[in-house]
Amino acid sequence: MIAPTQRQSLLFFTPLAQQITLLKDDLLDPVDHLLDDQQLVDRVRACLIGRHPNSSRTGRPGIAPDRLLRCCVLKHMKGWSFRDLEREVRSNLLYRRFTHYDADPTPDHSVFSRTFALLGPDVTEQVLRRVVGIACEQGVAQGKQFRVDTTVIESNVHYPTDSSLLADSMRVLTRSLRKIGKECKQGAVEVIEHSRAVKYRLLEISRAAKSTTEAGRGRMRASYQKLLGLTRSVVRQSQQVLERFKKGRLPVVGSQLAVFAQLSQLEHFLPLAQKVIRQTKDRVVLGKKAVEKVLSLFEPHTQVIRKGKAHKPNEFGRLVRLDEAENGIVSGYEVVAGNQSDIESWLPALQHHQECFGKPPQMAAADRGFFSAQNEREAETIGVKHVVLPARGQLGEKRAQRQKERWFRRGLHFRAGCEATVAHLKHSFSMLRAMYKGEHGFQRYVGWSIISKNLFSIARYQEYQKRKQAAKEQAACPRQQDRQRNGAAYKARSRAWPKSPSSARCQKAIAPAAARAAIARAEGPSTGPTCRSATAARKARPPATMCPKRPKRPREKE
Repeated sequence: MIAPTQRQSLLFFTPLAQQITLLKDDLLDPVDHLLDDQQLVDRVRACLIGRHPNSSRTGRPGIAPDRLLRCCVLKHMKGWSFRDLEREVRSNLLYRRFTHYDADPTPDHSVFSRTFALLGPDVTEQVLRRVVGIACEQGVAQGKQFRVDTTVIESNVHYPTDSSLLADSMRVLTRSLRKIGKECKQGAVEVIEHSRAVKYRLLEISRAAKSTTEAGRGRMRASYQKLLGLTRSVVRQSQQVLERFKKGRLPVVGSQLAVFAQLSQLEHFLPLAQKVIRQTKDRVVLGKKAVEKVLSLFEPHTQVIRKGKAHKPNEFGRLVRLDEAENGIVSGYEVVAGNQSDIESWLPALQHHQECFGKPPQMAAADRGFFSAQNEREAETIGVKHVVLPARGQLGEKRAQRQKERWFRRGLHFRAGCEATVAHLKHSFSMLRAMYKGEHGFQRYVGWSIISKNLFSIARYQEYQKRKQAAKEQAACPRQQDRQRNGAAYKARSRAWPKSPSSARCQKAIAPAAARAAIARAEGPSTGPTCRSATAARKARPPATMCPKRPKRPREKE
């Protein structure tokens, strides 16, 4: 059942709530007002209602839509895990006020995980569009400027090697077989543990891989063949258990539900394990290039991305395109299939921007990876006034003159802000590595990181406008105007007064105060010129060395 968004606070919590309102947070307080938007809450409510036909009326009370929305934003703003989110919301009064839990009990981390998974990629896209709409209404982004860039978001996987993938295959298949054997008649499914043998084979492979000699390669190939033999035996046993169950020959005496769950795990991991065996045999034993690579059993959508980085030539994740408007508002994103060239992402990005804002941008900028003559023509055909795409290679005279124009150079400066946006998303909003499972989870993680970042950008822009307005009001104050007028007059008088050259000043060191006092008592009162920069005390006791007298400062006519 969908919990209501209107709740009555407990009586004993009212005095404490008054004290909680005194706690201020520079980041969460501006975002709190943005999340009160009713359309955002309605989108989350529609998603929760669509879970089941009677979800709105029957069942146990779940997380309210407004609380779910705020918990999602808080989690990605702080970069927490689900366990961290549960602990912080339970123990921190400020976070309780932000998430509207107040004195109510907070859910378990597993409840957060399952409920967050209901907000699929489609709902995430709708929430992002509404946040961009709020930015348009607030005047943060008008869609006049546009820049696009691509970056790699890592999947939550370890470094993929053939030996580690084979070990993972054996581990998950053996675990499922062991759980099935517990629910069957004793002796029906005999599982042999190969964990120790696998560990020894992995150590042999890692030691042999350090040697570049032919003998070392031979030892590594022999260890791989032993590991392949162990993996094939476990795969063969898993296939036999599946066939026996389908034919009704598997004597199950325990929980049928537990057996069904483990058999579904076998059906999921068996094809992946067979692909790992095939690619290891092609690469190590036969010396051929693997046609279809599996980089992870748990995140099979992971791909190898090569962006030409010297410190990280291979990145394991997905390529993501980011579309950005003014003031750091990311208007859209797309998880690209494969290691696609940036040239192919230019036109879809422009079309998405036009759909989002209802008009083409006046200036569109990207790096030279997006450049092609066709891309420039297509952008101009759509209606883009200034297309800022720096060309590659040696430039002709006409092209070089075009890229030296002022509007082109200003567009390049605007485009450089993409790098700061990507770094801000990855390090401040935890988009460096997507922690949700599966391809849909990957898209949801990227989307909610961008939503949190956009809310932060809108709040920052609003705070900047408030400070700017306060400065204008302070400048309009009569007292402040008098201060500014007096300061301007003082500067004008300082500029009008001629400064004496440095050569006319005394270059000798002035004697200490005690010596000057003794000389003054011996010589009596002095009538010579004194240094203009000396204080009144120094004028009373003339220094041992006199500076030339400067002309009197002329008075300005009133």
